[in-house]
Amino acid sequence: MTFLSQFSLLFLSLFYVFTFQNILCSNLSQLRCNEKDRQILQIFKEGLINSSNNLISWSTQQDCCQWQGVYCDNTSSRVTKLDLSYQSLQGEIKLSLLELQFLYHLNLSYNYFNVISIPPIQNDVIFSSNLHYLDLSHTYISMDNFHWLSQLSSLTYLDLSNTNLGNVTDGLQSLVMLPSLSVLILSYCELNITSSLKDVNFTSLVTLDLSGNYFTSKSLQWLFNLSSGISHLDLGGIYLSGNFDLRWLSQLHSVKYLNLYGIDLHKETNWLLAMPASLSDLHLSNCQLTNISPSLKHVNLTSLVTLDLSFNNFNSELPHWLFNLSRDLSHLHLKYCSLYGEIPSSLFNYQNLEYLDLSGNMFSGSIPLNLGNLTYLVSLKIDYNSFSGTITDMHFSRLHNLKELDLSNTRFTFHFNPEWIPLFQLKILHLDDTNPGPQFPSWIYTQKSLSVLSMSSSKLSFVAEEKFCGLITGIDTVIDLSNNSISGEISNTFLNSFRIKLGHNNFTGTLPHLSPEVGYVDLSHNSFTGSVPHAWKKLEYLFFISLWNNNLFGEVLEILSCWRYLEVINLEKNEFFGVIPNNMSKYLEVVILRSNKFEGSIPSQLFLLSALIHLDLAHNKLSGSIPQITYNITDMMVDNYSTPLLAEDGNIDFYQKGQVYDRELDLDRRTIDLSANKISGEIPSELFRLIRVQTLNLSYNHLTGTIPKTIGGMKNLESLDLSNNKLFGEIPENMATLTFLSYLNLSCNNFSGQIPIGTQLQSFSVSSYDGNPELCGDPLKKCSMKKIDVNRIEQRMKEDGEFDEESLYLGMGVGFAVGFCGLFGSLLSFRKWRHKYYRLLNRMYDQLYVTYMLKFNNFLNREALQ
Repeated sequence: MTFLSQFSLLFLSLFYVFTFQNILCSNLSQLRCNEKDRQILQIFKEGLINSSNNLISWSTQQDCCQWQGVYCDNTSSRVTKLDLSYQSLQGEIKLSLLELQFLYHLNLSYNYFNVISIPPIQNDVIFSSNLHYLDLSHTYISMDNFHWLSQLSSLTYLDLSNTNLGNVTDGLQSLVMLPSLSVLILSYCELNITSSLKDVNFTSLVTLDLSGNYFTSKSLQWLFNLSSGISHLDLGGIYLSGNFDLRWLSQLHSVKYLNLYGIDLHKETNWLLAMPASLSDLHLSNCQLTNISPSLKHVNLTSLVTLDLSFNNFNSELPHWLFNLSRDLSHLHLKYCSLYGEIPSSLFNYQNLEYLDLSGNMFSGSIPLNLGNLTYLVSLKIDYNSFSGTITDMHFSRLHNLKELDLSNTRFTFHFNPEWIPLFQLKILHLDDTNPGPQFPSWIYTQKSLSVLSMSSSKLSFVAEEKFCGLITGIDTVIDLSNNSISGEISNTFLNSFRIKLGHNNFTGTLPHLSPEVGYVDLSHNSFTGSVPHAWKKLEYLFFISLWNNNLFGEVLEILSCWRYLEVINLEKNEFFGVIPNNMSKYLEVVILRSNKFEGSIPSQLFLLSALIHLDLAHNKLSGSIPQITYNITDMMVDNYSTPLLAEDGNIDFYQKGQVYDRELDLDRRTIDLSANKISGEIPSELFRLIRVQTLNLSYNHLTGTIPKTIGGMKNLESLDLSNNKLFGEIPENMATLTFLSYLNLSCNNFSGQIPIGTQLQSFSVSSYDGNPELCGDPLKKCSMKKIDVNRIEQRMKEDGEFDEESLYLGMGVGFAVGFCGLFGSLLSFRKWRHKYYRLLNRMYDQLYVTYMLKFNNFLNREALQ
C-alpha cells in the first residue's frame, strides 16, 4: 500500500508538471509574435489584393508566426523567413518588408504584382543585413534601378527573372556591391546589357543566368571577368547585336553548365574544340550548327553528363567522337538534327544513359538488341524516323526503370509475346502512326501508372473490353486512341483524363462518365446514342468538345450555358433540338452546331464574341432575322488583330466553294455559315463589316432586301453564297473589287440590272447568276442600251441618295403652292396684267372650243357613213 501511495503521488506530480508546462507553452505561443515584426507585415498586407483568400490567416490569427508563409525563430520569435510564392497575390510589393531585422529568406515569386514600392533610403531606415535569399521572379513588376539592393550586403541568392528591368540604367554594375552574391538569375527580364561591363567583377559568383535578354555589346569577353569560379552560365535565347565568338569560352576553366540555346553559331566550324574541358552539361540546341565533325575521333569533353544538340542541321551520320565521351553520360538529346544512317550498337554502351532522344531524324534500319543494356534508361524517344525491321519485347526486357517510351511514326514490325509482362511501369507511352494491331497489345494492360497513352492512327480494332475499360479509367492526363476502328461500349466507364481523344472509332452505347477535371473531349465519328449526361454540367474546365457525327439527341440548352470556359464546340450531325442559349462562354472561338434540329432565333451574343473565328449554324430550323446590332467580333473585323487562340488540333467539316472538306481546323480562316435555315429579313450591313471573313454562306433562307454596299470592304472574301433567297435589286458595283473572290453563287433570287463590269465577276459561270430573270451582262445575256441607260440613271439616283416617293410628292405640292400664290398675287396687284391675263384666257377658250367642235363634227360624219 505504501508503494502504491508513493507511485500515485509521483504520477500526480508528473501530471501537474506536464499540465503546467503545456499551459505555459500555450500562453507563450500566444505571445510569440514580435510586435514590430507584426506591424511591418501588416503594412505589407495593406498593399496586397488577396482575391483568392490565401492569406485568410493574416486576419484571423493574432500571432503573426502562425500566418500563412511566415516562419519565426523558435528562440527569439523573430520573423526569419517569408514565403508567399504561388499565392495568386496582386497589387503592390512594399519593400518595407526588408526592415524585418532578422529576415534571411524572402520569396514572393509567381504572383501578379504590378507595382514595387521602394522606401527612400534614409539613415533611420535600415534594411535587413541578414537577408541571404531574395526571389521576386515571375511577379511582372517593373524597376528602374538597383540602388536599394546595395544595402543587402549578405545576399547570396537573387532571382529577378521574368520581371521588367528594361529601364534599369545601372544594370549589373550596382550588383557588384553585393560581395557575397553566388547565384544571380536575371532571365527574360528585358535587360539591356552593354559593352561597358568590362570592369564588372563578382568575386563570389557561381551561377549566372542572363538568358532571354538583349546584348548590345559585340563581344562577350567581359564574361571572363565576372568570376573565376563561375560554374553555371546560361545565355540561352539572348539577342546579340554582333557575332558570337566562342574563343573566350576556353578561359572559363570552372564552368560545368553552359547553355547557348538559340545563338547563331553557323560560322563556328570548330565549335567542339572551343568547349571548356570542365563541362558536364552542354546545351547547344537551335544554334544553326552544320558541322558535327563526323571524322573527329576524340574531343576534350570527358566530363560530359548532359549533351543537347537538338534542332541543328548536321546532315550527317552519327560522328565517331560521340561514342568516346564519358561513361557517365546520362542525357543525350539529338532530336531534329538531320542525322541519318543506322544506329550503331556502340551507342548503347553508355550504360548510365537515363534520357535518350533521337526523334525527328532520318535514321533507318533496325534497333540493336543491346538497347537492353541501358538498365538505367528512364526515357526513350526515337519517334519520327525511318526505322524498319522487327522490334520485340527482347529489346525492353531489362529496362526496369523505363517511364517514357515514344516509337510514333516509325515503320517497325511489332512482335511482342502476348504473355510478356514488362519489368517497367510506364507513365508516358506514344505509339501513334504505328502498326501494333489489330489486337490491342496485351502488355499495355499491365501498365497501371500511365498518365499519357497516345496510339492514334495505329490500326487498332479489337480490345479486351473489361481490361480496356480498366486501363483507360486510370489514365489521368491524356488518352488519345483516335482514328482507329476500336469497337466496344464504354458507357459505364469513368474517364479521368484531362484530354480525351477517342474520335473516329466504333464505340457504341451512351456517352461515358467524365471527371469534373476534364478539359478536352473529342468523341466524334462514333456511334454513341442517347442524350448528353446531366452530370456533364460540372465540367468546369472544359474548353474543347466535339461530339460531331454521332446519334445523340436531346435538348442541350442548360448544359451549353454551364461550360463557362469553352473555346471550341462541335455538335454537328446529331439530333439535338431546342433553342441556342444566349449566355454561352464568352471565350468561344469556334461554334459548329450544323445539321441538328435547333430552332428559334440566332442569339445576338454570338456576334459579340471578340475571339470568334468560325460560326456554322447551317442545316437547322432557325428563324427570325440575323441580329441587327453593332457587332463586336474583333477577330473578324480588325486587320492584324489576333487573340491568344487555342493551340488545339481537331478536324471539322469545312464547307467552302460549294464543297465539303474533312480537314484540320485552320486557325487562320474566318468563316460564317447560316445556310439552310428559315432566316428572314434583310442582311445587316454590319455583317459585311467583318472584313477578315473568307467564307460567307447565307444560302437557302428567306432573306429579302438588297446586298448592302458595305460588302465592298470584305477584301479577304474568297467564297460567297447568297443563293436561293428573295434578294432583289442590283449587284453592288464594288463587288468587282473583291479580288480574292473565287466562288460566287447568287442564283435563284430576284436580282436585276447589269452585272458589274470587272474581271472578277465576269470570270464566274452562268450557274453563279442563274434564276435571276432581270439580270443581264456577262456571262449572261447582253443588256439592251435602253436598259443600260435606265440603269445608269437609276444608279446615279441611288448614288445621290435612295429614291423617296413621299419626298417627291411633298416637293411637287410645295412647288405648286408657291407658283400659284406668286401668279395670283401678281394679278391682284397689277390691273394691266389682270386685263391681259383675262383676254389670254378668252382666246385660249375660243381656240379650244373651235378645235373641239371640228373634231366632234368629223366624228359624227364618219359614224353616219358607216
